[in-house]
Amino acid sequence: MNSCHKVAILLAAYNGEIYIEEQLNCLLNQNNIENDIYISLDLSTDNTINIIESYIQKHKNIYLLSYGNKYGSAGQNFFRLIKDVDFSSYDYVAFSDQDDIWDNDKIIKGINALNKNNADCYSGNVTAFWEDGRKKEVVKNDPQVEFDYLFESAGPGCTFVMTKEFSLALKASLFDRKESIKNIWLHDWYCYSFARFHGYKWFIDNESLMMYRQHENNEVGANSGVIKIINRVKVVLSEDAFKKVLSQSDFIKIESKPIQLLKDNSAKSLFLLAVMAKQCRRKKTEQFAFFIMVSLLAFKRLLHGK
Repeated sequence: MNSCHKVAILLAAYNGEIYIEEQLNCLLNQNNIENDIYISLDLSTDNTINIIESYIQKHKNIYLLSYGNKYGSAGQNFFRLIKDVDFSSYDYVAFSDQDDIWDNDKIIKGINALNKNNADCYSGNVTAFWEDGRKKEVVKNDPQVEFDYLFESAGPGCTFVMTKEFSLALKASLFDRKESIKNIWLHDWYCYSFARFHGYKWFIDNESLMMYRQHENNEVGANSGVIKIINRVKVVLSEDAFKKVLSQSDFIKIESKPIQLLKDNSAKSLFLLAVMAKQCRRKKTEQFAFFIMVSLLAFKRLLHGK
């Protein structure tokens, strides 16, 4: 075990009795690192608390944060972990869901990639899998563009490995503002947006080092299929998606051109935003979808005389 690589793994859990043992075993079996596992359990109705406590009795490097509060989402549960866990004695911080399957060298490969690329934050592709045996590579490593961080994450948070320097800055950002972090939707998207806006270097790996479980309780998941595309169009046209963009940008104090156009919210501004699609999403298909959906929103404005 290499004491030079001391890692704090933050695990957010909720009603996870079916899968959490397998996840904890994956974390305990990570190669060539010294890790401590910090768990925040949202108020649950199943046996998860007893499973965690049994692991704590057997493993000195597993810690459960005070239990009994209701956080309401995985994002808010992770924000609680970021705020409450002391990172000062660690070299790196990583996130973990409660129901995935990790390669045994997932963390050390992330650390090596950080060092090789002189980066502050790491994420990667994942292999989504379903209970019926289906698998799908979820590619997130398309080239980063100027404003992608305003509209998407660098990938699932469970792939993230972050340096102590960045993690401490991230933690401070949650304490420095009067606005409630409860207005922020996803912890992984927030991390990526905060990092890119403040000039931290983010490396997105083309290698998948984990199996990313898909089921009905996934908050975002693999984002595939016609139904998900239709749902995304509905969200954009309802303007809920851009409300989330603006809430997060206001929290981080981002005032870049796409944000100014969204705040203006006129048909002209939205058409101007639509033609910036290549600067706002990484994947080419997502750029096309962004152009179409923002254009539809602009036409909606025209129909209402705005």
